[in-house]
Amino acid sequence: MTPPKPITHLLADAALAAGVALVLFFPLLGMVLEGTAIHYQPGRAAWAVGLVFAGRLALGLARRGGGTPPLAAWQQRAGASAQNVWERLHQHQRWMLPLLVALVALLPLAPFATNYLLQICTLAMIYVVLGTGLNIVVGLAGLLDLGYVAFYAVGAYSFALLAKHADVSFWLALPVGGALAAMAGALLAFPVLRMHGDYLAIVTLGFGEIIRELLNNLVELTGGPNGLAAPRPTLFGLEFSPEPSPGRAAFHQFFGLSYSPAQRYVFLYLVMLAFTVLVVWVFHRLRAMPIGRAWEALREDETACKALGIHHVTTKLSAFALGASFGGMAGVFFAATEGFINPISFTFMESAIILAIVVLGGMGSITGVVLAAVLITLGPELFREFESFRMLFFGLAMVGVMVWRPGGLLTVRRAVFRGPGGAI
Repeated sequence: MTPPKPITHLLADAALAAGVALVLFFPLLGMVLEGTAIHYQPGRAAWAVGLVFAGRLALGLARRGGGTPPLAAWQQRAGASAQNVWERLHQHQRWMLPLLVALVALLPLAPFATNYLLQICTLAMIYVVLGTGLNIVVGLAGLLDLGYVAFYAVGAYSFALLAKHADVSFWLALPVGGALAAMAGALLAFPVLRMHGDYLAIVTLGFGEIIRELLNNLVELTGGPNGLAAPRPTLFGLEFSPEPSPGRAAFHQFFGLSYSPAQRYVFLYLVMLAFTVLVVWVFHRLRAMPIGRAWEALREDETACKALGIHHVTTKLSAFALGASFGGMAGVFFAATEGFINPISFTFMESAIILAIVVLGGMGSITGVVLAAVLITLGPELFREFESFRMLFFGLAMVGVMVWRPGGLLTVRRAVFRGPGGAI
């Protein structure tokens, strides 16, 4: 049995952790920028450093006493409890999922449902669709894509350009934007068929930056940094505006209602909810189909995948194309929701957020992606009052999830076949 560490070693370890915390926290908490002057507030940083020192020392003392460390024991209990809850919910999913969708659909009727809340929830569902598309590429096929925001941009700009030059409606632009993004995904997949790991990540990152630079520099086509306006979707030609376009009717006029901006927000929210449910269902079906099994085989071992007779070229192309099509359709919804787009909305940070949704939710887990997208989208909004620290809270939450749930919030478990000799 290993003898316990002396108390001096524990103090030295806690002091080292406090020193690292001082280096990290002092620029964040101890320095406040007001105008052009920097004001030092070391007291706030001292509190954080003191908490780190006390926590590290308490953890060392707990481990010194022997047995399972409390953090590891808590992690095991939390993981087991979460898994038990998930298994119970999975047993009743036939009636719980429709009930949950119905409750979400009734959100606009809640007394606390403001236009701002509906807009944020619509944005959260857009990120659910984006995370689902990237989950096909990264979670199922195992192909690291750091330029997924390019397909998002292709869908958004295709809608804006088609509406501007060809008067194409939102409903027609939705499949067209998905098809154009799928073509862009296939175009990207061809030169990277033999690439893996870091090389694939670098190429996809470059592709995303190329698309953004094209949007910035093709001023005559895309408007450059000035961006483009995108029309709002209509309900069978009925516009959600106080004064409709010539030759068209307004929603409130047709139904004899008084105009309210909430009508447009509710309409977009319900349409996005229906589309999100459809995308989740399609992903669930694709994962159970032979193509989904082929993606997972490619992720686990490409050499064994080839030996089994699976055509790895078409498998990779299908993963990139289908994942990109989801991103393109999400881009169409984003342009229709915001009414205006420019290249600033499609930076690398968006790709990082979408990838964080997939990783935090659990690779290949559609329920985890939905949960992570909602948390990542709504979390910063809940901390908007703490504007100076909300990204710090966001980063700490991500680090905590990676420490306590390294496999993601909800990991995917395949059905196990059990024979006389045990699991197969």
